[in-house]
Amino acid sequence: MSATRGAAFHAAVTATGFVLDVPVIGPAEAAGRAIDSWQDGAELRQLPDGRWLYVLAAPVEIRADRAPGLPVVRTDRGAYAAVGADPRAAAAGQLALATGGVTAVHPIAELAELDPAGWLDLSGITLHRPRPAGAAEHEADPVVEAVPQPPEPNLRAAAGIAPRSERARRLTEDAPAGTRRRAPLLAGRSGPVSATGPLALATVVLLVVLPLLVVVASQGSAFHVGMLLLAFAAGPAAARLRKRNSGGAPGPEGSGTGAGATTSEPEQGRSRGRARRPLFDALLARLAMRTAGPLIQGRHARYLRELTSAFEQRRWEDALRDAIRLTGDGPAGQKPWLALGLPRRYEGALRPTPRTGGSGAASPLSGRTVHQHLAALYQRAAEDLERAGRIDEAAFVLADLRGAPNEAVALLVRHRRTAQAAELAEGRGLDADLVVRLWWQAGERERAVRTAHRRAAFAPAVERLAAVDPASARELRVAWAAHCRESGDRLGAAEVLWADETLRPSAVGDLRDAVALGGPTRSRALPHLLALGAGGSTRALALAVLDGDGHPDTTGRSALAAALAQLPAADPAVDRELATAAARAVVRDGGFGGTLSDRDAAARHRRLLKRADPLVAADLAGPSRAAPAAHLAAYTAADRPGTLPVLDAALLGNGAVLVACGQAGVRLLTADGRTKARWDVPADQLVLADHGGTALLVAGYGRVREVSRLDLATRSVRRWTTLRARQIVPSFDGRHLITADDDGISVLDTLAARPTVVWRELGGGERLLGRLARTPAGCTGVVASPLPDGTQVVELWRWDLPGWELRSRLRTDAFRPGHCAALASGGLLAADPEPADGPPERTALHWTTESKLGRPGAGAVPSIEGVAPHGPIVDGDHWTLAVPGPDGTGVLLHTGAGAGYAPTATVFLPQADTQAPGLRRHGDAVTHWHRSGRVLATTPDGATLLANLRVTAG
Repeated sequence: MSATRGAAFHAAVTATGFVLDVPVIGPAEAAGRAIDSWQDGAELRQLPDGRWLYVLAAPVEIRADRAPGLPVVRTDRGAYAAVGADPRAAAAGQLALATGGVTAVHPIAELAELDPAGWLDLSGITLHRPRPAGAAEHEADPVVEAVPQPPEPNLRAAAGIAPRSERARRLTEDAPAGTRRRAPLLAGRSGPVSATGPLALATVVLLVVLPLLVVVASQGSAFHVGMLLLAFAAGPAAARLRKRNSGGAPGPEGSGTGAGATTSEPEQGRSRGRARRPLFDALLARLAMRTAGPLIQGRHARYLRELTSAFEQRRWEDALRDAIRLTGDGPAGQKPWLALGLPRRYEGALRPTPRTGGSGAASPLSGRTVHQHLAALYQRAAEDLERAGRIDEAAFVLADLRGAPNEAVALLVRHRRTAQAAELAEGRGLDADLVVRLWWQAGERERAVRTAHRRAAFAPAVERLAAVDPASARELRVAWAAHCRESGDRLGAAEVLWADETLRPSAVGDLRDAVALGGPTRSRALPHLLALGAGGSTRALALAVLDGDGHPDTTGRSALAAALAQLPAADPAVDRELATAAARAVVRDGGFGGTLSDRDAAARHRRLLKRADPLVAADLAGPSRAAPAAHLAAYTAADRPGTLPVLDAALLGNGAVLVACGQAGVRLLTADGRTKARWDVPADQLVLADHGGTALLVAGYGRVREVSRLDLATRSVRRWTTLRARQIVPSFDGRHLITADDDGISVLDTLAARPTVVWRELGGGERLLGRLARTPAGCTGVVASPLPDGTQVVELWRWDLPGWELRSRLRTDAFRPGHCAALASGGLLAADPEPADGPPERTALHWTTESKLGRPGAGAVPSIEGVAPHGPIVDGDHWTLAVPGPDGTGVLLHTGAGAGYAPTATVFLPQADTQAPGLRRHGDAVTHWHRSGRVLATTPDGATLLANLRVTAG
């Protein structure tokens, strides 16, 4: 190299770019140098030999020997030349670069462009929403209403059947008012009643009443005449009375309709009330049937003969227009009342309703023989119509006339009308697995998945579909797994896929995410990975769990041993090693943790011994379960407060503690208080998913709540929405969040981009009192319902989840706001000071349940020492009651589970008050926390301490 050219490498140059020698310094170093000197508008391109050309947006003055790479200067002709290359060799838009003593030219536009944005890893960065510096009012996001509406298939319109004939209408014009809507005589008129009213009344008396009296007098006695006159006299009076009382509010049990009335459809999510007997209609019917029975029976017989003739002659237009619907029996124990008209008829649009009404009234057509005759008549008509290819009319006869929607659905499926069959099946409330299968086969995949989740019908739907279409069943199984995965349930998704051997390899990603969650979830996922032939690291982790210390339930040791007994590893040598370690763990722990029956536990232990090392198996004794402790467990929390407030806390399945510290954010702590992770997201409530893979972080600002979603597997947080709610239930299924506001109970889809209501409960004046209690299987709340007299009745409502089927409504007079709490199993716990006639010294626990409590010492009311200033705190079926400590300086928590039993454990918090304790039941742990910064967790029975820590800022 000449002296002149060598001096150029030490001189200051005006560089417009640099050449980075990536093969020498490596991609990481080259990327770091480019980012350190990056300018907005710069470009990065790759040369053919692997080096990078970094073109600056603006030239910089720099010494060549201190530049991040070989400097590139711009020539007078618009070309680019690296230091050491001949600048005359390149034209405009080209780069001159010396390689091996020879200058090579590269067109810059033809070089591959690199994107530095791909180098950035944002997984550990928490995104924050800018907030105003001052006190700004939070605004809730608009809520989308997406409550599913039951389909109302109109088979009469699909079949092209016209309304009934005038003759058929006249034959049944005295049918109960509920079956039709007949306009009053003066409908459409305004102003005072015309003077022709008395004349019309006289005409009716002369033409109707007097001839009827003559007929009755000729066939009966004076008693019959008197009864008929009494009926005619009582009729107008009863009508006026019912009209005057028709504006009353419905009672808590709902309002009934007349005999044979068409029950109005309830609001979505409402539970159907009980129909009331129309007392005046029944009385008039009984009076009239004592005298005019032959006339009524003759009229019905004439109608029946004409209807039968139309069907037998296959005059389908007339027959289907005038046919009546057969009604089934009423509820158990409800006897039909007597009515003058025909049984309830399908008037109006004659379409199948989502919920059928109650049984009709008794009449001459209600006899068993007549019912059987009409049923056979309709069945033959449906078969003839199907043979004739009139499928819509045949389905109408089966579903609407004969009352056999299952047969109508089968008919539509046979003729490949799957969408119409699905609509009819869902509208009539048929089996959920049938509805899901039909919607899936009809191509409505999203609707099928939504229905399967809401009605817990994934498994039976897949089994039912596999029998007729295995390929579609596999697709539905994949959609089921995707639904679990979106809800954060990785283990659930893997278990769904595992049932199909062809889908097992696709479950590896979900299994690895489940292992990352730790605890029992990790233990249930490890055997699946081992069965797929996972490597040595998975084997080592499984052995570490089996040979480790700690409680067998919270560490997952029992769950791993039980799973290994059912699912051997792919490698026989690994399987023998793991089976041996699992057998030892079972003997050491005294069983599988109490989650299995004695018979199942013994069978699994035998399976482990058969696969374990024979010498070890011969020396191992049988597992002996330790007897439960008879004394009340007592624990003491940390003796001094922490430095951060605790507004909510929960012990997770992996043994870590998730803590919400208000504006100080959220922290994930070890069992001894060390920080594992933290998120600078304000939160004063945690809403944990049942499967433990997801948590919602809720920050309250009055009635407005900011909600973010935390993925505990990846530890990433994303903002979801802003809600306006009075109450948010502290647990959810991973997708559907239960909230309560002034409009009742709302269920929101947390996976939607905006808050979307997918279900509602209560309404019509019904109000929720107190807080809801939820478990994965059910939800309970205290509801006040208005009565017609202006008062209200208080009841304990219990629903089954996820379908929100109302199972019980227990009337209770013991509810007092602030002193009572509902349990998810359907009980109400009240804390009352005793004695009631003097200075209280103890607190009695009173229970209201659906059945008599089966506890020892029936009649004895459990009580605790001390007076509770507030009511019990409940999460699911676990409760705690706070009383002042014995020394008056702390708070003593009495905790228990279920209704009707005394406390199972106590937790003493020194230097604390009774205003801010909390309770959380999640997984296999019960967590107690206090605002003063202390958290203590035990097993659900209170027998074992799992965590006891202070929350500090360090």
